[in-house]
Amino acid sequence: MQELGITHFFNLIFGSLFGWMMQLVGFHPTNPHAPIDDVFALEMLIAFGLIAFFIVVRLTLSVEKPNPAQQIAEMIHEFTGNQAESVIGHDYERFQAFVTCVLLFILLNNLIGLLIGFRGVTTPTGEVEVPLGIAVLTFLYYNFQGIRVHRFKYIKQFLGPIPLMSPLMFVIETISHLARMMSLTIRLYANMLASDLLTLICFSLIPFLAPSVFLGLHFAVALIQAYVFMLLSMIYIGMAVSHDH
Repeated sequence: MQELGITHFFNLIFGSLFGWMMQLVGFHPTNPHAPIDDVFALEMLIAFGLIAFFIVVRLTLSVEKPNPAQQIAEMIHEFTGNQAESVIGHDYERFQAFVTCVLLFILLNNLIGLLIGFRGVTTPTGEVEVPLGIAVLTFLYYNFQGIRVHRFKYIKQFLGPIPLMSPLMFVIETISHLARMMSLTIRLYANMLASDLLTLICFSLIPFLAPSVFLGLHFAVALIQAYVFMLLSMIYIGMAVSHDH
């Protein structure tokens, strides 16, 4: 399949740099001068788009005449803030930026799959490495915040209340936390992959009318999965920083 135009563009600009970086850590891409594939290119496009959006919002802030970009940003901020306050509780503002980025990045990666019928665009979150990367980042973030808030006491929660059982409890708790990464990854990946496959099959068999139904279903799945991932991230952060240990 021919690569997307955006993939070709990013390879022209960043291909040599990314190829060098990948070889530096032991990865050897098939084409060192074009190591960026379609999935990674779409992720980069969304990341750069989000950065540009928030730069525009920051530079054009106005109390009297908020522009449409500012209004959208305020709606997103209010939504994630209300969710974070109810789930995380005290000092939720510290973590709101992270969960907002998680929500928007996943949502846009999910929604770009609506273009699946055009030039073979695939949903980035339908590739396992994308949900896994976000899940690993979430895992590292909430554990870091737990250590930041509780210091050594955060590690003590892995040991349980009975000293004699501490080694066993540590193993069980560690596996439980690692399973969270697997759960986040599989839930997002499996749902988006299934949505992609259904849409592709429908486009192949019934090219008119029916695909719009499945595109609507894909849109609903995209929204739900982004929200669920954000909500679970908030729950894990809330559990990590809670003082009720």
